[in-house]
Amino acid sequence: MHLVAPDILAEARGLSVALSGTGVAVGLLLWLLGWRGHRFWIVLAATVTAGVVGLCSGSAYGAQPLVAALLLAVAAGALALALVRVVAFVAGGVAAWMAVHAVLPSWDEPVVTFLSGGLVGLALFRVWTMALTSLSGTLLIAYSSLCLLDRLDKLDAAAWADGHATALDWACLATAAVGLVVQFVLDRRRQRALREKQDAAREAEARKRQAASLAHASRSRRKPALWDWVPLRRAS
Repeated sequence: MHLVAPDILAEARGLSVALSGTGVAVGLLLWLLGWRGHRFWIVLAATVTAGVVGLCSGSAYGAQPLVAALLLAVAAGALALALVRVVAFVAGGVAAWMAVHAVLPSWDEPVVTFLSGGLVGLALFRVWTMALTSLSGTLLIAYSSLCLLDRLDKLDAAAWADGHATALDWACLATAAVGLVVQFVLDRRRQRALREKQDAAREAEARKRQAASLAHASRSRRKPALWDWVPLRRAS
């Protein structure tokens, strides 16, 4: 099993130049800003996936495919953020099972591996989301770029991917790792800028309160003027 599958490329090679270019642009955004907009990407992925499932399986349950797709898409989009932790748990468990199965094929404890990976996925939700969005963006860029080159008659995407499958796997993993680092650095910078902005706002508010306090103190310490005694003299 390879990350860039030649059979998928053979089916997707007929995509237009506009769709392939859009896939490259969306993949780059996902690779670069996956964590920053993870709520948007999660809702979008859940909505699109549910809509496709509704179109494919709606008629099997006696419903109109378009109606089933619309209802499933709306429901999935509304529940996506509430179920994101469940998705992170399942994704972490599946990733752990695949990694252990690839490294230790003789290890026959799928339940323990899945649960352990799911708990790790919950504990490292931010890092896991960065890694998942970076890998998804990398794969989208790879598939879209190869389809675009195939559409422009630069190469046979399926045959080329079949001949360079291992190199493509390592290239995708390296690119995803770079994307993870880039997202982490950008997130740290954004948090630092946000903290600096909050500190500046607090300092400005403190200076304003201090100026108001000094003004009030100066008014309370001023000497009484002549007209301050006029009402007292009239009263006497």
